[in-house]
Amino acid sequence: MTKLSVNINKIATLRNSRGGNTPNLIRVAEDIQDFGGQGITIHPRPDERHIRYQDAYDLKPIVRTEYNIEGNPIPKFVDMVLAIQPTQVTLVPDAEDAITSNAGWDTKKHKDFLKEVISEFSRNDIRTSIFVDPVVEMIEGAKETGTDRIELYTEEFASEYAKGNKNAIKPYAECAQLALDTGIGVNAGHDLSLDNIQFFKENIPGLLEVSIGHALISESIYLGLENVVNMYLHRLK
Repeated sequence: MTKLSVNINKIATLRNSRGGNTPNLIRVAEDIQDFGGQGITIHPRPDERHIRYQDAYDLKPIVRTEYNIEGNPIPKFVDMVLAIQPTQVTLVPDAEDAITSNAGWDTKKHKDFLKEVISEFSRNDIRTSIFVDPVVEMIEGAKETGTDRIELYTEEFASEYAKGNKNAIKPYAECAQLALDTGIGVNAGHDLSLDNIQFFKENIPGLLEVSIGHALISESIYLGLENVVNMYLHRLK
């Protein structure tokens, strides 16, 4: 079964919109795990517009499944990850003004930088994953960085699938197979939803984990958080 890691950034966005502590991010993380979620993902950004750096520390004793921290490995982020030592760190090349993640790493251009960061996390027994577009050359480059996993950036798939273009899965399947052949684990995330997750899972070889936030929280407004978590788990079996 592919693991479901729930990104709780949107819970933090809602909390921050009014100040105070409603909804309670820690309680939501506990509930998601009680409902069957197999991981908690956060993506703090330098402006702390949703997840705050303090949240990352506060969640550490609460997450009893897998704890995945995503972000651009600027020094502050690296220091935080080393201090918390989550299960996994996912490296994402976000610009500081990006609304959301919008591109994967150029693993050829940034190979030396990624190798340096990844080696530091590896020395501290933190599993690494790097966010990549479904491009063969980027998978080949990822192998040279020493990363444990890649996370396939799935926005284009989701957009094309919604238009009825199921062939959009092909580059993702090809890149996943290449990663497996070279000994790299495969994660995926961005715009995956109840509508497309089962098709994606069924066509991606060796898919270990998906990280889903925006769609899952949006769907929960209508269907309820516990129900939606279990709907994802059913589709990922």
